[in-house]
Amino acid sequence: MPPTGRNPRLAWPVHRISRVQGYPHRYEAAASATAEGLVSVSSQGLPDLRSAPPAEFGGPGDRWSPETLLVAAIADCFVLTFRAMARSSKLEWTRLHAAASGTLDKAEGGLRFTAVEVTAELAVPEGTDEARARRVLEKAERGCLITRSLNCPSQLVIRVQGASS
Repeated sequence: MPPTGRNPRLAWPVHRISRVQGYPHRYEAAASATAEGLVSVSSQGLPDLRSAPPAEFGGPGDRWSPETLLVAAIADCFVLTFRAMARSSKLEWTRLHAAASGTLDKAEGGLRFTAVEVTAELAVPEGTDEARARRVLEKAERGCLITRSLNCPSQLVIRVQGASS
């Protein structure tokens, strides 16, 4: 078994040597509801989420919805993909904030997401090559499996702080 430690910034033990499991990967989740009220979303080993329609569909607007979960998955996947790409590229960085937005609109066949945008604000140590940081961010966008799985255009807006041009 590989040596482990605990990273104080993370809520789980970190394996110093981690390996990606073989493909294909399969993920499962379920949703349950009654005629009225919240939907319970679950997946084995994870805490349940409560969701509701967004305000745009007559919901309360104070709960996660399928729409906000999808957009959050885009931002989360981008950050996790960037983390892996930066590690393999040996790019030092101190913070990444990724804000995602998705446009839901009428399209052929019904409602669907017609565009997504990720705004990535990356903080790097002074003197870091900005062009290199941008290339790793762009590579992360191309590698994000959630965005690649969607049938709509994706745009990346990049802001790099602390780098030299």
